[in-house]
Amino acid sequence: MSNTVNSIGIIGAGKVGIVLAQLAIKAGYTIYIAGSGDPQKIALTISVLVPGAIAMTSKEVAVNADLVILAIPLGRYKELPKEALKDKVVIDAMNFWWEIDGERPDLTDPKVSSSEVVQQFLSDSKVIKAFNHIGYHDLLDEARPEGSQGRKAIAIAGDDRVDLDIVAATVNSLGFDPVVIGALSEGIKLQPGSPVFGAHINEDTLRETISTLRISI
Repeated sequence: MSNTVNSIGIIGAGKVGIVLAQLAIKAGYTIYIAGSGDPQKIALTISVLVPGAIAMTSKEVAVNADLVILAIPLGRYKELPKEALKDKVVIDAMNFWWEIDGERPDLTDPKVSSSEVVQQFLSDSKVIKAFNHIGYHDLLDEARPEGSQGRKAIAIAGDDRVDLDIVAATVNSLGFDPVVIGALSEGIKLQPGSPVFGAHINEDTLRETISTLRISI
């Protein structure tokens, strides 16, 4: 995969997926987006909410996009098109919610980031955790051009420096200061239960908060 990202695929046409698609369209990316099932079911909604985005199946999104963002309920991660996502940089923006995902001991180990579970399933993909710790309202309202006063930050966790750089550039282009916090295992610090989760804060405050956290929250 080239380090240049011209197109972003979003698997998940819920609130987070739509907002990320809106930010990415504004930033000039070609956007492919998939809901569940037939793309025609979401085509009208996408044309209204994200003009210019192209509704596709999950597999088509994975094949066509330079980079893919996962924004489906976490409990459905095994439905992802594993083979089509091979060698792709994949941003995991998902969180575990028992109200939606049900009892899932595979996703609730307090010492394992849920993104590590996703990486284990997507064994041939390059999973980076990002965009999961800030709400969709704040994603939409807080996006700012680079260098803007009061710009908020998005934390990133991953195991490969090149992949982290690709995602950091994407985060920046979508309107946030990227903050690399370490390996994918460190992503547990960004999940529900962490003081970072739900906070829309600047780069310095995010770094300071992360530095005080242990790996297990």
